[in-house]
Amino acid sequence: MRVYLGIDWSQSKHDLCLLNEAGAVVAELTIPHQPEGFEQLDDLRRTAGVAASECWVGLETAHNLAIDFLWARGYHQVFVIPPNAVKSARGRYRQTNAHTDRSDAYVIADMLRTDQARLQPWHPDGDVTQQLRAKVSLVLHLTHTIRRLDNRLQAVLGRYYPAARHVFHDTLTLVGLRFLQAFPTPQAATALTRAAFSDFVRAQHYTRSEQMLLAAYARLTQPYPQAAPVIVAAYQAEAVLLAELLERLLNHKMTQLKTMQLLFHQHPDATVFASLPGVGDFLAPALLAKFGDDRERFPDAASVQCLAGTCPVTEASGKRKVIRFRRACDHEFRWLVQQWALQSLNDSVWAVAYWKQVRARGGSRSHAYRCLANRWLAIAWKCWHMRQPYDEAYHLHQRARRSQPRS
Repeated sequence: MRVYLGIDWSQSKHDLCLLNEAGAVVAELTIPHQPEGFEQLDDLRRTAGVAASECWVGLETAHNLAIDFLWARGYHQVFVIPPNAVKSARGRYRQTNAHTDRSDAYVIADMLRTDQARLQPWHPDGDVTQQLRAKVSLVLHLTHTIRRLDNRLQAVLGRYYPAARHVFHDTLTLVGLRFLQAFPTPQAATALTRAAFSDFVRAQHYTRSEQMLLAAYARLTQPYPQAAPVIVAAYQAEAVLLAELLERLLNHKMTQLKTMQLLFHQHPDATVFASLPGVGDFLAPALLAKFGDDRERFPDAASVQCLAGTCPVTEASGKRKVIRFRRACDHEFRWLVQQWALQSLNDSVWAVAYWKQVRARGGSRSHAYRCLANRWLAIAWKCWHMRQPYDEAYHLHQRARRSQPRS
């Protein structure tokens, strides 16, 4: 006998609803987000007299300790149902938008029962992929944090110390941050001789030419508007604190990127994603982490394109047809593939031609990158599915063959 378990999860507790094959409620339960709560989930299934392999489980996220528990206990039919799909399905059971956590658990369980032909079970990725996904998430978080702190640092320096913003062109470098910590005021920088400045930057392993070093010193000694002493005193400590934090974050990000590369090269699909034009040291492992190991999770290229939000949504009824931007997607995935599309313009001839073709039809640059990313995802899916590296010459040959008129 097969049963269907719907889980409406939250940070502190989970609501469960167990249905039989006829759609009748077997049991409903609320468990805490604790080990004993997960054990209650397993007890509920055993009380129903059903094996773990015959219990189909649905929930709205794959990034939760509950799903790790389920996989570890032998629940092989675990389905991740998008929250928007659950929201849309509520209309089957009531005419209003009223709902509770327990009613959503019922909706999830019943969707498994009635819509199983449209759903794909999720299977756990390998250890390397799971570690890669965690590293990618951390690097992206560090990047956003660094950008946010750097914006604040630029605003502070603009208020009391504009010279520090221009001496190395970009303050967000190790030498620029260390300079700010060593010389945190305009007065300290003004007292620097050219020889002392040269000794400092060379000690920081500044590898630029002597001419560039002299240009940096000239920018430092240019006349800038002077802030009042009280303003300098008010902002100096904050600037030093931000510089210290940014230096630590940059060092930690570089360490994580190196670790991510080591993990990436251990993965059997590394050659596939490394072969894609423009991916570089970060985007290749990031894309691999998004695709994962389970080929059944994405049975066709369209499923990946929908998840990444690169393909539009088409609404057609009678003579009315509307094509609109896809909002329900993995926004992090969309950002990654649009960055990939941008970088691929440096390495792929056909990508440049296609991007220019889309731009010529009108629309924003972002739209053109998204269209190109959509094409790239179809190619990446094919390479991933076939476990074969990308070959630009073969792709150009196939494009030329398809463009020839049929006899």
